[in-house]
This record gives sequence, structure tokens and C-alpha cells, in this order.
Amino acid sequence: METASDREIAKPTIAKLLAEFLAEQQKRLSARSFSRYRLVIGLLTDSLNNYAYQALPEADAELFNRFYNAVGDEHREFCETFGPEQILPNLGEFLGYFMIRKVIADAELKRAAGTVTKALARWLAGKGYVSEEEAAEGAAQAAGAARDLPRAEALAHQLMEYTERHGTTGDEDEDAVEDHFTIKRVEAGRIWLEGMDGKELGPIALPPALARRCPVGWSISGAVGEVRGRWRLLEVWNVYPQ
Repeated sequence: METASDREIAKPTIAKLLAEFLAEQQKRLSARSFSRYRLVIGLLTDSLNNYAYQALPEADAELFNRFYNAVGDEHREFCETFGPEQILPNLGEFLGYFMIRKVIADAELKRAAGTVTKALARWLAGKGYVSEEEAAEGAAQAAGAARDLPRAEALAHQLMEYTERHGTTGDEDEDAVEDHFTIKRVEAGRIWLEGMDGKELGPIALPPALARRCPVGWSISGAVGEVRGRWRLLEVWNVYPQ
């Protein structure tokens, strides 16, 4: 039975593949477009190196720890240890968490994150590193991110502005609940949120035009409170597409 001590660094590694991908894109892209590609791939590398290890099965986790905890020239980051099979399964973390929570990015960069990872998924399939089915799934996820991340950013800003004007009241009967809420229902001028404990809170009044921009299934991180018997959105920190 193979153990972590028997296994070695993948050939090729993620780091080598991403460098190869960028080298090929540089030949066909304008300097401005390539700059965005290089930035997105750098952010993807950071996301993989810092978070992807958390989802590794035991044997892979042992391999990662062996090289990550090594000293000197033996030390390896995640992208210097694993191969292409680890890229697409971690796109969700990159597009749905890292680009929202960890990166200060405008709508253009968030859209580019989806565009570049879609191109990467197709490139990996074209080189035979992943199956066409895996690439299609990754490309669809990336295309959704290119569409939804800018929308989520815009909605977050609109909700933040609304709560800054109408959220916190200072009333003694205000009891804030901080959570990661899922938008469960939307009606004219009202939304209902569900906390991670499964409890539904609402209705929460919003301007009708703003309520219509809240897609069912998307998530809001922030705080809500019951003020004089009515639920109110008090703070908004981020909005996450489904």
C-alpha cells in the first residue's frame, strides 16, 4: 500500500502548468489583456497555496505536510507539490470566496477572474491534463463567475449604502444577529433570509427596486435585527452568488 512517504512531487506541478499557460497566452494577447491574465493567475496561485490543502484527503494531506513543513530547498507550497487534478476542484473556493473576501477588486477584475479561469479550464483539457467533462464543468463555473461576481459586488455596495442610511437605529429593542444568510424569498419590497442554523428571518423591508436585485439562493454576510417587532437589515459585509 502506497504511503505519503512513498509519493513524490507531481509531474508536472500546478506551478509549472500555470507558467506554461501564461507563456502561451502572452503570445496571443495584447499587453493589457495579458496583464489581467497574469494578475488573475497570481491570485489563483495564492488561493491554492493558502486554502486548497484544507480539502485534501488524508494521504494527500500527509504528502502536503511533508513537503510544506520541510526546510530550505526541500520546502514546497501547494502549487509546487500537486498536479493539474487539483486545479478545477478548487475553482469554487477561488471564485466564490477568495475573490470576494480576500481580494480588493473592482468589477473588471472580478469579471476577468471568470474569463481567465474559463480559458484555463479549456486549455487544461486541450493539453490532456483534465477530461473534456471536467473542463466543461469548470468553464461553466467560471462563466457564471464572470457574469455574477460583478453583479454581487454591485448589490453588496447598494445594500451597504442602504444600511448606512437606514440600518442601525440605536434603539434598545434592537437585537442584532450576525450570520451568513441565504436569500430564501423575494417579494415586492421584502426579502426573507435564512441563517446557517436554518431559521428564517423576515420579512425584511427594502426599496422595491433593491429587493428585485436580490436573487433567491444568493447569500449575504452581515447583521439583521428585530426593531419594534420588525426585522431590519442592519449591516452588509459581502454578497455571494449561488
